[in-house]
Amino acid sequence: MLDQPIAQIKGLRVEFQTKDGPVVGVKDVSFDINPGETVCVVGESGSGKSVSSLSLMRLVEFGGGEIAAGELMFDRREGGQIDLSNAGQDMMKEIRGDEIGMIFQEPMTALNPVFTVGRQLTEGLRVHKNMNKKQAEERALELLHQVRIPEPDRRMTQYPHELSGGMRQRVVIAMAMACEPRLLIADEPTTALDVTIQAEILALMDRLKRETGTAVMFITHDMAVVAQMADRVVVMFRGNKVEEGPVEQIFENPQHDYTKALLAAVPKLGEMTGKAYPEPMKLMGVEGQKIEPIKGTEEVILSVENLTTRFDVKGGFLRRNVAQVHAVEDVSFKLNKGQTLSLVGESGCGKSTTGRAILRLVEPQSGKVLFDDCNVLDLNQNELHKVRQDMQMIFQDPFASLNPQMVLSEQVAEPMRNYGLASGSELQDRVANLFDRVQLPRDFMRRYPHEMSGGQRQRIAIARALALNPKLIIADEAVSALDVSVQAQVLNLMMELQADLGLSFLFISHDMAVVERVSHQVGVMYLGRIVELGPRARVFENPQHAYTQSLMKAVPIADPRQRKSERDLNFKPIPSPIHGLDYKPEPSQYLEVEPGHFVLTTDSGY
Repeated sequence: MLDQPIAQIKGLRVEFQTKDGPVVGVKDVSFDINPGETVCVVGESGSGKSVSSLSLMRLVEFGGGEIAAGELMFDRREGGQIDLSNAGQDMMKEIRGDEIGMIFQEPMTALNPVFTVGRQLTEGLRVHKNMNKKQAEERALELLHQVRIPEPDRRMTQYPHELSGGMRQRVVIAMAMACEPRLLIADEPTTALDVTIQAEILALMDRLKRETGTAVMFITHDMAVVAQMADRVVVMFRGNKVEEGPVEQIFENPQHDYTKALLAAVPKLGEMTGKAYPEPMKLMGVEGQKIEPIKGTEEVILSVENLTTRFDVKGGFLRRNVAQVHAVEDVSFKLNKGQTLSLVGESGCGKSTTGRAILRLVEPQSGKVLFDDCNVLDLNQNELHKVRQDMQMIFQDPFASLNPQMVLSEQVAEPMRNYGLASGSELQDRVANLFDRVQLPRDFMRRYPHEMSGGQRQRIAIARALALNPKLIIADEAVSALDVSVQAQVLNLMMELQADLGLSFLFISHDMAVVERVSHQVGVMYLGRIVELGPRARVFENPQHAYTQSLMKAVPIADPRQRKSERDLNFKPIPSPIHGLDYKPEPSQYLEVEPGHFVLTTDSGY
């Protein structure tokens, strides 16, 4: 029977035992997955989407959960159905990897660091397919070709740490596809990847699905990825399925309030076309929202001139300098008071290093950073301490930047204590006001970071950055790890604060739709240089540099009728930023193509 679903989840309920009694991860979820179909399960952190997939693999028991009720029917390759919810672990070992493959979210934890890529790829083939060493290696090479990994022979002998994030994720996909499973479960496989690599991996998975007829259960919280991949969508909220339907129907005619709110919170590329200034997003269910454009001023607050930062590479017996990583190469830009300048680009392009070099968290080689008419790079430690009162940073991972042993009110009060700005009851009042500003209840002041969700922790990080009334905030991927609706709230919060307090933001991100929403000016970085710089509308609507154009092409659009095909994507591999000590790069030369819109004319390597 061809029309029979490969997997049927019926009335699944999963419970986790905790010291406070049982916690229900999934309440009563049912859906089918048909041959050759991609079912996207969407929802935010804690909605139960990963728990559903781990139940199908029967891995949920290893995480302290148990399947309390329901059936997990799976159609075996040899024919005949089996209920996985009560299959023995020996039977599951046969099925895992052979008939059900899984791609995990974090490729570095899914690969074994002590075995070569070749050994990990051939292991499953030798166990499940009874191949000998030579046959398994031939098949592994074929798989690496399929996932478009350059020089597969070399990769077979390398270890996971020698590959980039995108390469590792491809190896994990090759491992999951090795035995041609009937069902492939992909759990947030592109969340941590850059736009261009994400686009390639989504196109790759789609192509492999068409060629092999595998059914795919794709778990994500990114609605643009859903629009790109799904045939059918299952929306989950707090352990329940709230809506299911074909992808066009979910996007064009959502029925459930939660689905509507989820779609309203997604920033879409092209939404800001024709608008001169950024403005907050309209969110559903939020009363009394001010949606006004944020103009800012024409007064320059930060001017960066020819900033260069390099890191030494040590090697040889005596650990001498043998080469340098050219992380930031001859970067110049100006940021106006009350405005946002965004730096975009892929991992390793130097955008975070630029932000850190401006604050002197890493020491630059050369250049000038003029802030309020003083050169930050010439200051001694005492002067730098004073200037840092006006320049603050919000880091990508709030959990790593907050102290796990301090209550939240202390963490927000600490900068004010450091600078002697307030004490006693005045300090307590100011902390309470900051909690109000970032829309957190005051009873959270006694909590610790581990008692908060990711979005709430990021709000604390913003409250702490605001504590000193800074003029400039450098936000390094400040919303990239957040769920869609939380991300929208945090972005709106940052924009409201900008409008009220006249803050300037240097916004570092790889999410083009978010950048389009918040920016006045945009700088596109590639291999340590800014290749294009100008007003947001000009860079997005009239990209001139080849790299900017390919970056725009790669962004998935949250509309199932505008899907990207593999033909649209032709990216060049990024060359290495490591050069010998005698390497002298050319200075950056720019051509002004429109007023204020500059394009790099020096060879950028793209």
